[in-house]
Amino acid sequence: MRNIVFVPGGSSGTPGSATIRRVNSPTGSADVRRRNLSLVLRQIAAYGPCARTELAEATGLVNGSITALTAELMGSGLVHEVGLASSGARGRPRRLLELAPGRVLTVAIQVTRDQLISAATDLGGTVLWRDERAHGAEFGDPRPIVRAIIEIVRTAQDEVHESGRVKAHVKAHLARVVIAVPGAVVEDEIVADSILLGWRRVDLRALIQAEASDTHCPISVVNEANMGAFAEYRALMDHTGSVPRVFAYLRMMSTGIGGGLVVDGSVQTGGHGMAGEFGHIPVSFDGPPCKCGDHGCLVTYLGLRSLLTAAGMDPEAFDPDLESGRAEFDRRLRAGDPAVVRALETGARALATALTAVSRVADPERVVLGGHLAAWSDWLVPNILRHLAGRRAVTPTDEPILSTDLLGEDATLQGALRYGCETVLDDPTSVPPLAAEPA
Repeated sequence: MRNIVFVPGGSSGTPGSATIRRVNSPTGSADVRRRNLSLVLRQIAAYGPCARTELAEATGLVNGSITALTAELMGSGLVHEVGLASSGARGRPRRLLELAPGRVLTVAIQVTRDQLISAATDLGGTVLWRDERAHGAEFGDPRPIVRAIIEIVRTAQDEVHESGRVKAHVKAHLARVVIAVPGAVVEDEIVADSILLGWRRVDLRALIQAEASDTHCPISVVNEANMGAFAEYRALMDHTGSVPRVFAYLRMMSTGIGGGLVVDGSVQTGGHGMAGEFGHIPVSFDGPPCKCGDHGCLVTYLGLRSLLTAAGMDPEAFDPDLESGRAEFDRRLRAGDPAVVRALETGARALATALTAVSRVADPERVVLGGHLAAWSDWLVPNILRHLAGRRAVTPTDEPILSTDLLGEDATLQGALRYGCETVLDDPTSVPPLAAEPA
């Protein structure tokens, strides 16, 4: 059984935010070295196996620097040589470099109302382990979740090592644990507020540190919807090859409507960790009261509980997580039940109003609908476009492209895993040389 001490996020990630930072302009020799190591490692991660001459051409670094930088990356076990490639009729064959599988381990844990959904990957994104378990925490009490997180990380390390998926001579370095929670996460990585869990000003990282105090491991606490937005943004890039400068992600689940905003590749969390809370955009001054204390929020028209009520279905007649209510609403919708169709049409009008506000403030080129919004997009999108028709007629090129998600329910976990890997790609010096690792 392994023991872990969780420590602050370190220099790679902005504490308390899900922002994936770009490496800052170098201000000293250490910064220059870190930036160049990141540049080379990212190139190998994206295009490996590749030769040192290819790295020099792609990065603009001189051959001598490439030789020194790749030697350092090899010394940390991050990359290794995988063979030779012909240089043509003349010249020596080129030695090819690629990411070393299993050297870096990232563990991501998604906290839901009832479960902890976890996975571990290496730096290349290969999933090495996955787990789902109930946490048994009562509303407002984070302690059972803290204990379960510690156990999950220990289990992940043990099972990855015992699975044979990591080479016997490679010591996997636990680079980061990323915990994605449903709630606002402020600058000091404190969960400021989670309506779903009943948490107020919970310093989850400090609670974990106090419980496990004998080994070191960086930890990041992030908002779960922001991680979903980051994953969907990267998936869109991979799928289409396009890079929207501003990207919005809205997801509806049984528990509410959340999302995230990505600008120039970085998730925006705002000054209070509340950026991307699309469900609480007011769409009517005199609308229904909302749990957030406001009136007429989008969730009061398009949230699952609100949709069930508007369709004449009592939410209390279904299971607490409303999954059976969602299934029944879906069944009636596809059967053409007029009350259900009207309820969703009203929700679509509210969503169109919210999207107008988002478009005028953030001006996203792409808006991706996830969760139940994606499942019901055949009904929602035509209604949204109808309500936006007047504005589109005047400024047709200013409105965002609407599409549905690519990752579904797995988006949050994939985003958290990728976030952990990004912190290593941003700062390869965070991984110690193999010779410096404890036995």
